[in-house]
Amino acid sequence: MKNILSLILLVVTIFTIGCGRQEEQKINSEKHDKNTVVLAAYRHLAPGNKDGLYCSRILDVWEPLITKDDDNKPAPCLAINWEMRDGGKEWIFHLRQDVYFHNGTKFNADSVIANFDRMKKGYKRSSFYGLNMEMYYPTLLKYEKLDEYTIRLLFKEANINELYKMTDFGSPMYAPECFADDGNFKSVAIGTGPYKITENVLNKYVVLERNDNYWGIKGKIKKFIVRNIPNTDTRYAALKSGEIDGVVDINAIPPFLADEIQKDPRFAVDKNKSTMIRYLCVNGNKFPFNDVRMRRAVSLAIDRKNLVHNMYLDYAEPTANILNYTSPGYKAFPVEYDLQEAKRLAHEVLGNKRCEITYCINGNEPLQKGEAELIAYWLQDIGLDVKIQAIEYATLSKMMRKGDFNIVRIQKGLANGDPFSALYTFIMPDGALNVSNSSGYNNPEVTELMNKVKHITDEAERQRVFDRVQEIVVYEQPVIPLFNDMNIVAYNKRLKNYKPLIYGVDLSKVELAEEND
Repeated sequence: MKNILSLILLVVTIFTIGCGRQEEQKINSEKHDKNTVVLAAYRHLAPGNKDGLYCSRILDVWEPLITKDDDNKPAPCLAINWEMRDGGKEWIFHLRQDVYFHNGTKFNADSVIANFDRMKKGYKRSSFYGLNMEMYYPTLLKYEKLDEYTIRLLFKEANINELYKMTDFGSPMYAPECFADDGNFKSVAIGTGPYKITENVLNKYVVLERNDNYWGIKGKIKKFIVRNIPNTDTRYAALKSGEIDGVVDINAIPPFLADEIQKDPRFAVDKNKSTMIRYLCVNGNKFPFNDVRMRRAVSLAIDRKNLVHNMYLDYAEPTANILNYTSPGYKAFPVEYDLQEAKRLAHEVLGNKRCEITYCINGNEPLQKGEAELIAYWLQDIGLDVKIQAIEYATLSKMMRKGDFNIVRIQKGLANGDPFSALYTFIMPDGALNVSNSSGYNNPEVTELMNKVKHITDEAERQRVFDRVQEIVVYEQPVIPLFNDMNIVAYNKRLKNYKPLIYGVDLSKVELAEEND
């Protein structure tokens, strides 16, 4: 029996190694085609059938009804224009004509209805942003087809910021033929985008080929292979060796390696604002962070400008504001560092005693440990003795939901530019992150302002309300923002127009430096 088991293990091992080598050989073979561009991300950008979106928006496979412009405001995509009626209780969308899915079927109002029917089946988890009708279409009563290229949404309550909710991840459109009965995908995602998926090997690579029937400006590159290379150093080495042409997605390349690769004349680095914000989640249901004075003390004791300069080489922007700097509602506030005031506030809470706290980090992010050590050094001056603990993200999430923590370093992306949605999750009593982060934040003035702004149609007045809300939360710090991230990309100069957006890269605009067609 022992010999049989050994033989089976040997066969399985040889088969696994063989498959791995075949995959590498395939990628290397494709790479010899100079019209194929190979990229890499830290995660697999097409998690597949049970992911609510199947693949990231970055891959240019699916398109939404509403997208975002360069200022992160709603812009036309598969819906070309719209009308808001009855104070936001009724929305009419006029659809783009002469658009076809990758399988050749026509995009029209029936397609949109099928996608809404799918969303109605319940929440679909995703590696990117979950597909949730209640979140993206709150109080939706009815969706209906008016004609072949017109749909109507009817809401119980006014939804004047509905366009923001629908941008990108809020209104993805797929060919109805790729949906299974349970709302998952029964095939690869079939969208209308400039690229289509022709092969997807989970946790290895996804192959994209140009959609030559695309309704808009067609992609310049015939084929992309997007690899999954989780390890930062391995990704960097692959770029340097020519195995890949560029890196993409959040955490594509850390600042210290971005600076290093720029020394090589074969490569270029570019950056843009990012929708990602990094912050400290403090347990507002427990001493000492249930006291606003201690939260303010921590915020004032952290020298964010020093942190960003020394740890992130200025590839980030320090902030004390929960709202990301790409949101159209964002208001800039001075980033304060005042150690004496921090000491005074902390002393009011702790007296002459010191407090021992645990600071949890995600062990898979290489810069978090150094960042935590620097912050811990500053916090000791205000009476906090910090113990740093590296924990896997899944375990961290469970700890936070149970409230079994003091400080956790975390991050949050902005699914859309809507300031209401972004603020709500952090600061309203029933806000998802307020609850799951154990923030325990409840300010009656903030709640009243947020309930009021839902019904204000005048943009200037809405902004005044958002400004006041931000002013309060910057002072009270229900969570402690550190910095707004930057989208950093590095790439071989054989590519042109490899420009970072606030999320990803527009693959359809990427081209080769030399004409190879």
